[in-house]
Amino acid sequence: MAHLEASRPQQTALGIGIILASVLTMAFADAVVKLVSADITVWQVFVARSLFAIPILVVLLLATGVGLRLRAAKWTVVRSALLLLTWLALYASFPVLSLSVAAVAVYTNPIMIALFSAVLIGEPVSPRQWGGVIIGFFGVLSILKPGTDAFSWFTLLPLLGAGFYAFAMVLTRSKCQEEAPLTLALALHSAFLAVGTGAVLFLMLIGLDADAVAAYPFLFGDWGPMGVEEWGLMALIGALSAAYFMGVARAYQIAAPPIVATFDYAYLISAALWGFVFFSETPDRLTVCGMVLITTAGLLGATPAIERGD
Repeated sequence: MAHLEASRPQQTALGIGIILASVLTMAFADAVVKLVSADITVWQVFVARSLFAIPILVVLLLATGVGLRLRAAKWTVVRSALLLLTWLALYASFPVLSLSVAAVAVYTNPIMIALFSAVLIGEPVSPRQWGGVIIGFFGVLSILKPGTDAFSWFTLLPLLGAGFYAFAMVLTRSKCQEEAPLTLALALHSAFLAVGTGAVLFLMLIGLDADAVAAYPFLFGDWGPMGVEEWGLMALIGALSAAYFMGVARAYQIAAPPIVATFDYAYLISAALWGFVFFSETPDRLTVCGMVLITTAGLLGATPAIERGD
C-alpha cells in the first residue's frame, strides 16, 4: 500500500484550483438544466448536451494527440455508469427541490469519499481532515433541516446520487489515474448520449399513461419541442459540462480524494449564487450558517496538505 501511495502524484494546490473552477462552471450548467426542466425531459438534456460536448472533446483529443484509446476500458465504463446515475438522481429532484437544497443533499458525497478512500484504497485521512468532514456534515444538516416541515423526501434522490459520485471519484483515483481527462469526459458523454437516446425510444414505445407523465414530466415526458433558444442553451451546457468533467477527473487524479472533496463543497456556494440569480432563491439563516460551516470544512481539510507542499 505504501508503494501505491508513493506512486500517486500529489499536486494538491493545482487540484484545488481545478475543482473550484469546475464546480462554479457546473453549478451554472445545473441552474440552466433546472430552468428548462419544465419544458424538456432529463433524457433530452442528456442527448442534446452530449451532441455538442462530444464533438468538442473529439477535436481536443485529436488536436492534443491523446487519441481515443482507453487504457482501462472496464473501469472507465463503470465510472461513467456511476456518474450517469449521479446526474440522473440529481436532475430528477430539480422539479421539486430548490437548486441549493438539491446541491446540499448531493454534497454529502465528500463524507462518503473520505470513508471510501480510507477503506477501499488506503488513502490517509488525517484527524484534521476527518474534523473537516464532520464540520461539513453539520453544515449539510443545518441546510437540509431533517425532521422539520422544510425537509422533503425528494432529498433522498440527490443523497443516492452522492453515493454514486463518491464511488466514481474513488475509482477515478485508484483505477483510472492513467486515463486522460479528455478520454474520461468523452466516455461519460458517450454514456449520456447512449442512455438518453435509449430512454427516449423506450418511452415512445411503451407509451406511459397520461397520469404518470403528468406526475413526473421531467422523467417520463415525450421529447418536447426545442427551438433556437433551447438548442443554444444545450450547446452552452454541453461545452461547460465537457470542461467540468475534464476538470473533475484531473483534480481527483492529481490530489487525494478527501482533500479535493472538501473543496468540492464550493459547489454549494455556487449553487446558492445561481439559484438567486435564476430563481430568486434566498437562503435563510440556517442555510447561510451551513454554508459557512461547509467552507470552513474545506479549508480545514486541505490545509495540512498545502502546508506540506503536496
